Amino acid sequence: MKKDNLKSKFAFTLVELVFVIVAVGILAAVIVPRMQSSRLREAADQVVSHIRYTQHLAMMDDKFGLGNEWYKGRWQISFEQDGDFWTYTIFSDGSNAGIVNGNPSEVEIAVNPQDRSKRLTGGSASGGINYDNPIVTKDLNLGRTYGIKGAGAVSFNANCNNDNILRITFDYLGRPMSRNPNDYTGPYEAGNLITSQEPNFCTITIRDESGDSLGITIQPETGFAGVV
Repeated sequence: MKKDNLKSKFAFTLVELVFVIVAVGILAAVIVPRMQSSRLREAADQVVSHIRYTQHLAMMDDKFGLGNEWYKGRWQISFEQDGDFWTYTIFSDGSNAGIVNGNPSEVEIAVNPQDRSKRLTGGSASGGINYDNPIVTKDLNLGRTYGIKGAGAVSFNANCNNDNILRITFDYLGRPMSRNPNDYTGPYEAGNLITSQEPNFCTITIRDESGDSLGITIQPETGFAGVV
């Protein structure tokens, strides 16, 4: 009698174990993709935060001291592909002894307000700044940190992508502008101010390795940025 009871209890335990295994499998199938997509969302939220910070720097900084081409030194956030990895840099061109060449040098890059020994760059091939450089803020390398890598993983729509330049610049009023300021011929050259209205805002799209993507819109005039 006792043996029969033990057998029945053991059999019931095996059934429970099977249900637990199935439940764990279902949870894993649901949670893992969400974890992957949450990395994409973290990347998008970080970019939005840094777009807003770039705008803040532009509104706080007086660039008129750079001479006749002061407008080329406006604060900008610039995206580029370094090898297979996408990265971005926040900088003000011309801060290096007035040299304006369109590329960031170490002294031109914004200081990381959370760690003043670092600069707000994830590495820049155009600026000759390697990922292993001690000034690099690793999180700004979207490829290594969030899996944003490969051709087209960061793209701008036509409303903020003149000349295929992946940059957003802000004027002293916080208004968003496109193109590389180094190519500007005047403070407000026709077509540089982003003016596209809803629903066709300037949109930056980031895509992860799984093919999932998120859009970041930047509104005209206010420069307000948000994830859509």
